[in-house]
Amino acid sequence: MRCVRFEDLKTGFIGIGFINGDSITRVQGSLETFWQITEDVYRMDEVRLLAPCVPKQIICVSLNFRKRANEFGEAVPQEPMLCCKASHTIIGTGDKIIWPKDVEELAFGVELAIVIKKKMKDVAPEDVPKYILGYTCANDITARDLQRKELQWLRSKSFDTFCPLGPWMETKLDPTNLSIKSWVNGELKQNANTKNMVYNPYEILSYISRSFTLDAGDVVLTGTPVGSGLLNDGDEVKVEIEGIGSITNYVERV
Repeated sequence: MRCVRFEDLKTGFIGIGFINGDSITRVQGSLETFWQITEDVYRMDEVRLLAPCVPKQIICVSLNFRKRANEFGEAVPQEPMLCCKASHTIIGTGDKIIWPKDVEELAFGVELAIVIKKKMKDVAPEDVPKYILGYTCANDITARDLQRKELQWLRSKSFDTFCPLGPWMETKLDPTNLSIKSWVNGELKQNANTKNMVYNPYEILSYISRSFTLDAGDVVLTGTPVGSGLLNDGDEVKVEIEGIGSITNYVERV
């Protein structure tokens, strides 16, 4: 099932629902809890798709592809490498990625994003699927120059608009064998498969849950493959994951 957050272009109403052919059926409640299907139906051309969730926290995994670690000249991590992004980084497909004045180098990176279904703590890998609400596409935008010079990566990854998500959330998906790609101005930049991750999504969520609690709606980014590179003002960047779809955003330097 493809779940969406959307804005009615006529009224500005923001709702949630699921895609049914070329329309969206609105539901009451939240994507993380109980849904009640309504009779409200919107055509796809009547709405703007928003980021499919609004997380309280965004946890990132670094160097989770072997070739990516080699690209950075780093050893493959002996356990998942974690960092985070601020929640205000979230934007949807079609929204602008704003290049801040304090940043010299802006980098992109396609990632599989996992949305948490319910509170999880100390969960074994084999039990993790029960705690996953769904999956979506993410673009992990990073201020590469700040990332190099600062010991902590929070600022380099947390400027507003630095986490495009979408176009929707897919609730039924095997995350362990998916094609994952990115393009800049139509040129293919990244082309990999989630089967080549060092730590698969279930291992990642189990590892995180042993350290701290994940709540409903939280997002975990599972790492970008080799080929992540720098952007220029005006670039069109597209990321795509098999079984989900794609999102496209444009870079605007301020």
